[in-house]
Amino acid sequence: MTTDDDLAARIAGVSVLADPVRRALYRFVAASDEPVSRDQAAAGTALPRHTARFHLDRLVEEGLLDTEYRRLSGRRGPGAGRPAKLYRRSARELDVSVPERRYDTAGQILADGVARAADDGTPVLTAVAAAATEAGRRLAAGTPGPDDLLALLTAHGYEPRVEGGSVVLANCPFHALVREHPALVCGLNVRYLDAVLDGLGCSDAAAVLDPAPGRCCVRLTSCADRRPE
Repeated sequence: MTTDDDLAARIAGVSVLADPVRRALYRFVAASDEPVSRDQAAAGTALPRHTARFHLDRLVEEGLLDTEYRRLSGRRGPGAGRPAKLYRRSARELDVSVPERRYDTAGQILADGVARAADDGTPVLTAVAAAATEAGRRLAAGTPGPDDLLALLTAHGYEPRVEGGSVVLANCPFHALVREHPALVCGLNVRYLDAVLDGLGCSDAAAVLDPAPGRCCVRLTSCADRRPE
């Protein structure tokens, strides 16, 4: 779930690469097949060692690089010297978009649907719909109940707005995909959000297609406070 702190951390992680020195060091480390030492990084980017050390450690602080310690000589025992601090690209993924997009969610649903279709011969669109329903139920399973619907939608990039007896979603997390494949992506989005409503116990609510310029193609009807039986 995305919070202000999560967003701030992601922005900080990306913005640290705005500095050309850090960007050069990050690219050098990322391009190496093996972890690199400070001396190697400094030589590879034509920087003084103390400068490379400072910026490498800043990249570590932001989670862009990981460290390990190893004796580069391969020697062991007395006289082998101290292990060197080595740097390698971390597995952390940073993605910042404004307005927020969630292409990873759509991609996972589509991949699960295609895998299901390949496994048992289910038509692809049917399999994608089933995968979207399962994903929505998983999302709702970690949320206490209907009172948390708006917070859940906000955390996942939908920017909900209550208008009369329904909830309008001011942002589409799958915007670029919808432009290219509106029927497919809007269809999975309806199934996904309808499963969220069902999982939260919103008995008289439904996700319906209601496309309009400048917002998500899905609108939610009112949500009653009912827990699943």
